[in-house]
Amino acid sequence: MHTEVTPINSYPKYWAECYGTAPFLPTSRAEMDALGWDSCDIIIVTGDAYVDHPSFGMAIIGRLLESQGFRVGIIAQPEWQNKDAFMSLGKPNLFFGITAGNMDSMINRYTADRKLRHDDAYTPNNEGGKRPDRAVLVYSQRCREAYKDTPVVLGGIEASLRRLAHYDYWSDKVRRSVLMDAKADILLFGNAERALVEVAHRLSNGEDIKTLTNIAGTAVMMKEIPEHYKEIDSSRIEKPGRPMAMINPYATEETCATNKDAEKEQPQVVHVRPSRHDAATTVVRLPSYEKLANDRILYAHASRVMHLETNPHSGRALVQKHADRELWVNKAPIPLTTEEMDFVFGLPFARIPHPRYGKAKIPAYDMIKTSVNIMRGCFGGCSFCSITEHEGRIIQNRSHESIINELEEIRDKVPGFTGTISDLGGPTANMYRLGCSDDKAEANCRRPSCIFPKICEKLNTDHKHTIDLYRKARSVKGIKKIMIASGVRYDLAVESPEYVRELVTHHVGGYLKIAPEHTEKGTLDLMMKPGMGTYDRFKEMFEKYSMEAGKKQYLIPYFISAHPGSTDEDMLNLALWLKKNDYQCDQVQNFYPSPMCNATAMYHSETNPLKRVKYKKREDLFVAKGERQRRLHKALLRYHDPLNWSLIREALVNMGKKHLIGDRANCLVPAEGSEAEMTPAERRGSGRHGAKRFATKHPNQPDIRKDGKRGTGGNHKPAGTGAGKGKPGQRATGGKPAGQGKPHGNGNQSSRNGNNGANGNGGNRPQRNGSRPAGAKGQGARGQGGQQRSGGKPSPSRAR
Repeated sequence: MHTEVTPINSYPKYWAECYGTAPFLPTSRAEMDALGWDSCDIIIVTGDAYVDHPSFGMAIIGRLLESQGFRVGIIAQPEWQNKDAFMSLGKPNLFFGITAGNMDSMINRYTADRKLRHDDAYTPNNEGGKRPDRAVLVYSQRCREAYKDTPVVLGGIEASLRRLAHYDYWSDKVRRSVLMDAKADILLFGNAERALVEVAHRLSNGEDIKTLTNIAGTAVMMKEIPEHYKEIDSSRIEKPGRPMAMINPYATEETCATNKDAEKEQPQVVHVRPSRHDAATTVVRLPSYEKLANDRILYAHASRVMHLETNPHSGRALVQKHADRELWVNKAPIPLTTEEMDFVFGLPFARIPHPRYGKAKIPAYDMIKTSVNIMRGCFGGCSFCSITEHEGRIIQNRSHESIINELEEIRDKVPGFTGTISDLGGPTANMYRLGCSDDKAEANCRRPSCIFPKICEKLNTDHKHTIDLYRKARSVKGIKKIMIASGVRYDLAVESPEYVRELVTHHVGGYLKIAPEHTEKGTLDLMMKPGMGTYDRFKEMFEKYSMEAGKKQYLIPYFISAHPGSTDEDMLNLALWLKKNDYQCDQVQNFYPSPMCNATAMYHSETNPLKRVKYKKREDLFVAKGERQRRLHKALLRYHDPLNWSLIREALVNMGKKHLIGDRANCLVPAEGSEAEMTPAERRGSGRHGAKRFATKHPNQPDIRKDGKRGTGGNHKPAGTGAGKGKPGQRATGGKPAGQGKPHGNGNQSSRNGNNGANGNGGNRPQRNGSRPAGAKGQGARGQGGQQRSGGKPSPSRAR
């Protein structure tokens, strides 16, 4: 059932392979001269500092093209005010590859509240302002100015998630496809190695880039669609009674039984219904950009249909009108095989930043330099996360041998290696070698998640391969400790008690971050996350195996505030749950509407695209918009902070919940006047009370304060106001992360594996909802996250 493709390492080498492998891809004319090059065949322009490591997109793309025989140069974080920096390596013989870097440049530069950031974990010395807003557009324009006739190829996370007309949170409007605005020739989305290698070889063989219109994983602009394609309007997919009608387009699997007795005696039989229209000859027409710009309900419909067409084996091409041009988006790229993944991660990376940076610290590199990416993709389908839209639902795995070889490379190559591996994971730590047990089902399935609302009967949940990998990795000579910092999908983990035991016994360093995200079923359903019952089951197993191992270890739960569909009442119930369980979240981030994810469509349209979208009969959602409303939701998650008490009191009075104000044990905040008990440092927000505190406090660790005044845990009430002594609070290492996480993808808006794209194949995970990469100051990765999650700086790892 699966599509036959050419392996990426089987193409005949380009003639320039005679130059061999460069110690680092050149970033200057002097370096080119030292290599004996008179020109570059391909030049990659990136918004990140050049780190020759498989967690960085430009390194994976550059080394992959080098393995094909091409001479590849890097222009990293160029001065973009004029074209001079873009001419520093001369004119490329084949094309410019443009990427904003491992993060969307807007999420990198602005918080979830649209406030300007002043740092950048992907820049030497964490310096902010080294890349422009909407970097893909700016870099493309400068390359055109430098060499007008040179082809421009877009890729990376920013281009990938903006390939169609999309809602843009920062301008609060629907924008055109980045391909049209950039005036580039072709856009590569998703894990782009396969498409990129084909594009490079076809151009080197003399083909015109305008003829490269049918490559999976690419988008191009056309004057009209090809004649041999049959056009299906997206509205037909949703109308009942038409040829393409489905009871639920998200559920293409149906349970059948021959009779009642058979149903009782036999397990469920799942039948897969393939599409009635061949993906090779049909194209789905989405509403035009002009229509979407003025119709939020139609936008929700278009987003829904786009998510239905993401299967790389059966998904159809999409076409969308932009003015008088047609945006043609080919089907998603075919996932890499294990052999191809091993080839990519076995390329000759130096594993360190380019020497041009001297002793400057690059926080994102420091965070992932001893972590290993074992897989790509995610079949969780969380609505606030863009990983699936970028890397796909089908997991792409490396072999044990390839992973062990990388561990040995880290041991031998990384300066100052102490024997600790910071992560062994990917977008999700425990999806390694999990997937559909039926090839036919996998090739035709359109479900956005294999584990929501329940785990699919066809999904293999056996964690044996992951357990074996952990054991082999621990036996590598010179490896003393292996941490699992990527998010653990706990609803999968509870299916394998042996995995939980292995994880808890050997790979948790005191704290394990997991992400229930919310406590209320209505919001969790919109997030496509499991209920709190599953969290409680995992917590019970975690505590049981920690006790058996003789260790004191704690779960640190993460939550999202202001998610679409989450009402003030929902957030209040979450806050009461936190107080009841003595959790105090210090770094909390509001939901960050990153491009393309389902939750962003909810935010913009205020309706639910997970269900059929109609003008008259649809599910409207409450969406927290406006600074005050979003501040309230964030404040409720930080109910223990005296700076939030005034806002919370006002909200409780308006909600008719005045009984939750006071000194009683069941109250959320103290009565007015308690602020007088705050210390001067608390009122100023300085020291450990300031904005740079990154801690989620847990009830079981002693309070660090010794002055008898207000402690960090348990009861919010300051000492001396009549409140009881609450339980002491425990410090954790990272508050609520926001999204686009760590460059490696082991934890957050970046994609860990992924910012593939013309040059973004790399290892940071795709944005969840948009936070900064991990690295500096406790950034929370997961969520744009690698690809971006909720909006603050990424934290070292993001649990799912």
